[in-house]
Amino acid sequence: MKVIVSEFVTLDGVMQGPGGAEEDREEGFEHGGWQGPYWDDEQGKAIDEVFAETGAFLLGRKTYEIFAGYWPTATDEFAQVMNEMPAYVASRTLKEPLEWQNSMLLQGDAADAVRKLKEEPGKALQVIGSGDFAQTLMANDLVDEYRLMIYPIVLGSGKRLFRKGPIPLKLVSGTTTGAGVHLVTYVPDREK
Repeated sequence: MKVIVSEFVTLDGVMQGPGGAEEDREEGFEHGGWQGPYWDDEQGKAIDEVFAETGAFLLGRKTYEIFAGYWPTATDEFAQVMNEMPAYVASRTLKEPLEWQNSMLLQGDAADAVRKLKEEPGKALQVIGSGDFAQTLMANDLVDEYRLMIYPIVLGSGKRLFRKGPIPLKLVSGTTTGAGVHLVTYVPDREK
């Protein structure tokens, strides 16, 4: 299985708190909900396409706790998919998964556990949010593809997706929505 990191990011690379003001206020972040004014049906369609290719989610503990606290009672268009999709969770502190169906904790070293999952046949493993866990995946060269929705806003502060580099990438596809959001797919350029 391949690992796809799918993220909402600002033009300056911030991925923190896209969905709501209270979503992730860590380190005093006050710009939560920046994604809302730009949302349109084209982005919803792109997410549907991602879900069609997804066999399971790979989540870090913080994102997992946010999802497990929201999705079981959600009723929007993505709720059924989110609640039925298996979720593998990387955590150094959780001893057992929260009460969210189809959740499994990765055992042992997270990078080693993901390497084993990648050897299995099936649809892609999708990383959503999970900024700290994404750093582990990138540092261990476990990411096969980056699907980014780049929003036309600069926040100037917040957690960024790409925190260390260089990470040479090759553009595979790109389009822009009517709201000005760039939908791009990159793969690691391991020849550079």
